[in-house]
Amino acid sequence: MHVQTFTTLVIDVPVGPRRRSAVVVVPVIQPPAAGWPIVLAFHGGQTHPELMRRFSGLDQLAADGRAIVVYPAGTGSREGMLTWNGGNCCGEALADQSQDVEFVRELLNAVAGRLPIDQSRIHATGMSNGAMMAYRVAAELADRVASIAPVAGPLALASIAPRRPVPVLHFHGTLDQFTPLEGGIGRRSVTRVSHRPILEGLLDWVHANGCSPECVRETVACSDEGISIARFTWSPMLSAGGEVVFYRLEGGGHTWPGRRPDSFYLGPSAISLDATHIIWGFFVKHPMPPMR
Repeated sequence: MHVQTFTTLVIDVPVGPRRRSAVVVVPVIQPPAAGWPIVLAFHGGQTHPELMRRFSGLDQLAADGRAIVVYPAGTGSREGMLTWNGGNCCGEALADQSQDVEFVRELLNAVAGRLPIDQSRIHATGMSNGAMMAYRVAAELADRVASIAPVAGPLALASIAPRRPVPVLHFHGTLDQFTPLEGGIGRRSVTRVSHRPILEGLLDWVHANGCSPECVRETVACSDEGISIARFTWSPMLSAGGEVVFYRLEGGGHTWPGRRPDSFYLGPSAISLDATHIIWGFFVKHPMPPMR
């Protein structure tokens, strides 16, 4: 018999003239003394929170009693076709200049008003347009977000100036036809936005985080046919800096490593690389440092 090990609720918050919502997945066990860590999980463009739950498998973090997982909903006039204002992308959220950063700030306040939260362990991940949103909250809410792990989406801001170094973990496939590794307009792009190259955005974070410009390259074991993985790590030169880690998936598509995509249009996925496990390890390693 399957025993449900988490509970789900929907939290609504007012942001300007709109009411915004998020699906919140909460462990059923007693919280840690310091409160629960939070993982913000931003869905991809023209999708919705429930699809992100299925796509990423992040509910497992709540099922295992490790964190509350918060799936915010973007905006859009068509139900289930929601986007984020990540910078230069995407869709109606960009066109309407949706106040998505303010939404995240108010949402975190609302979650903390309902549940015991560890404010030093608020992290963000996201897929595609959701990855762009994770980058944006790191750049503009560095006072709240400890570290981020974008998947298959570039930095969509022209420049960044975070209040403090924010550790970054990024996953990207070389065969991504939606947000190309080398930048530009993806062959399967719906928005037809010209994206920044992934490495260019990562080097912005290398600079902002006080990392050495020299990176360490390591080969990561992979049993998936046609896929090989390299990990690049830029380490901070000072203890107060934040590392930048990039998993480059040669032969990988617009997918979440470790998960089988719903559509073959998204391309190959590195099933043997458990991105959710790696992301959680990164978040555990990088809580918010004490304020000086």
